[in-house]
Amino acid sequence: MGAQGFGGFRRLVLTAVAGALAIGAAPTAHAGTVALTFDDLPIFGKFRPIAEADALTDTLVGGIERHHWPAIGFVNEIQLEAADKPRRIALLTRWLDAGLDLGNHSYSHPSLTNTPVETYIADVARGDVVTRPLMATRGKTEHWYRYPFLETGPTLAARQRFEGWLAAHGYRVAPVTMENSDWQFAEPYDDALRRGDAAQAAHIRAAYLDFTARVVPWYRQAGAAVFGREPAFVFLLHASQLNADSIDALADILKAQDLTPVTLDQAMADPAYRTADTYVGPDGEEWLERFATTLHKSLPWSTMPQMPADIVAADAALEGAQPAPTQTPAAPAH
Repeated sequence: MGAQGFGGFRRLVLTAVAGALAIGAAPTAHAGTVALTFDDLPIFGKFRPIAEADALTDTLVGGIERHHWPAIGFVNEIQLEAADKPRRIALLTRWLDAGLDLGNHSYSHPSLTNTPVETYIADVARGDVVTRPLMATRGKTEHWYRYPFLETGPTLAARQRFEGWLAAHGYRVAPVTMENSDWQFAEPYDDALRRGDAAQAAHIRAAYLDFTARVVPWYRQAGAAVFGREPAFVFLLHASQLNADSIDALADILKAQDLTPVTLDQAMADPAYRTADTYVGPDGEEWLERFATTLHKSLPWSTMPQMPADIVAADAALEGAQPAPTQTPAAPAH
């Protein structure tokens, strides 16, 4: 590591120490809260006819409204590039009309691990061409960025270059400290619906909700193991048909866990998020694992719920069977 890289790493470590001290100063702040974040807007999964996209968006956003949740959706603007672009932009307008926020998820969902950093920056810059003006019409500023695949760069130099660009353009990184692998259930669910297999779709949805009900308390336990208290969480979900069809059941899970949805800005005010993320490497690790590394803590991996084997197999089979896309694709996992 060169002198500049070492200096950057040292600054990250010093920030970690300051963050740890801040955490100790507020042991009960933000407990029992969660920010709900939905990736791959307008629609997760295969590129859909606009009528399907309209129906999915109405169901998902309508459910969020019905439960009075603050939420944010992260946009891949490549999905807007179709002959009916105005109608696809209107899908984003639907989120804003509901009082929800939008963030940048890059234009085409590239991997920073496998993409030269300047190419990646150009893609992210292209990712707010539509979204930023839409938000401005409502007096809002787009200021959150979610890494595709949660991959933050293979080297410290790449990460510092990109995150320096983010900061210069008014962005903050939206981390993930809770997730339920919803994307892995969503593709088999969509496939079952396309095939008209209602029984299989119901099975997948039931398995998804069962897994979610078990993994949410695990993340609460893991958060307490890292910080000595429960932090505010940032929950990664996707704008999928599965979540649209499951929104009331997801609400029941959150209620059973006494988790109150808050805005991403509110969750990120928790001092836990001042902890340095010192991870550098190719993998898309969630931030609890990153923070645990910084703070030399262990996560309770032995008790983490396991994904159902049949869902993992079904998702892998679909992934392997994907032909080369002939239309604009939505983003895959994360």
